[in-house]
Amino acid sequence: MKILVVSTVSGTINSFLIPHIKWLIEQGNEVSIASNYVEDMDKELVELGCSTYWIPFQRNPFKIDNYKAIKSVKQIVLEGNYEMVHVHTPIASLLTRFACRKIKGLRMVYTCHGFHFFKGAPKKNWLIYYALERLAARWTDVLITMNEEDYGYGMKLSLRSNIPCYKVHGVGIDLNKFSPITPEEKLTLRAEYQYASDDFIVIYVGELSHRKQQDLLIKAISRLHKNIHSIKLLLVGDGEMLERYRKLAAHYDLNNHVEFLGYRRDIHNLMALSDIAVSTSRQEGLPVNIMEAMATGLPIVVTNSRGNRDLITDHYNGIVVGINDDEACASAIEKIYMSNKIQSYFSKNNLDRIQAYNIKNILSEMAVVYSKILDVKKKPLGNTIKLQNYGEERKI
Repeated sequence: MKILVVSTVSGTINSFLIPHIKWLIEQGNEVSIASNYVEDMDKELVELGCSTYWIPFQRNPFKIDNYKAIKSVKQIVLEGNYEMVHVHTPIASLLTRFACRKIKGLRMVYTCHGFHFFKGAPKKNWLIYYALERLAARWTDVLITMNEEDYGYGMKLSLRSNIPCYKVHGVGIDLNKFSPITPEEKLTLRAEYQYASDDFIVIYVGELSHRKQQDLLIKAISRLHKNIHSIKLLLVGDGEMLERYRKLAAHYDLNNHVEFLGYRRDIHNLMALSDIAVSTSRQEGLPVNIMEAMATGLPIVVTNSRGNRDLITDHYNGIVVGINDDEACASAIEKIYMSNKIQSYFSKNNLDRIQAYNIKNILSEMAVVYSKILDVKKKPLGNTIKLQNYGEERKI
């Protein structure tokens, strides 16, 4: 089968989709890629023999380049005689489904990494994106979701085919890369990165943005640094809010406690040398940064947002706090800092729970999804299929 994988930006493909593309090729499919090259495509994709297409997708849906993108993606699909298009990320998925809506015989698969409408979202998100997703569902054969809330909304959308809506355990994580290390290895790694053995290191990996809400965590650290003198916050990632967050850290006199590390390729090492991971995001799909922290065996504090709460159960493998509650966030971090017993309990439970999110398991789930897509012409399907949450039986 000829398959075109589409994403708004190339970074999504490089970071999350290479194992999926490799698996599809190993199954005998021919896979091509289309996205906006905000960063070079990973060399592994070239080695796999993937054709790549540049499309001027923009994250702002009202940018004029998105109209050009619609024309480009339709031309690519028609000229390439693709039999299936698998779209990722909201803007690219909407534009691509619109562009290809009248192409006969084309299977359209949409993996939702997080709807722009969600509980607590601004009304404009519901007015715009919910309406658009309901419309685009008419041009969608298969919908794949990653968290419970999105799965619930997805089941209410009327897809054009008789193929069910699915819920899988995210994009998957390589447990060979992210894993716990011994206390001795941790001391060695800290020395290499010039951190003290008694530093209490908090890490948050994510784009510096309003959505990720690093300002709440900075405020939480401002409540803690006088009592936890050794506390250090590592903010890993770039983004439009960098300067604002720098000024906020300086305002609270946290220059010795907050480090802005920018874009990094050594996330596994930074996780391994840390003591606790945090996500203060306002919204998520199913956050890979939290899965990486779980696989490393870190205790975790998260805000009570979609995606976060799918991974973290309050006081089982971490602590869940209010989305806008910096005081509760500070209290949760301090509670973990004060108790080795809690740290060990959360760590053990994270290492147990993360097994369901192993990339090997995800590819097995995707094999089920793709088998249903390939069989659809032979045998209609009538029932919704859900690949259950961790700890529940898989019903297929």
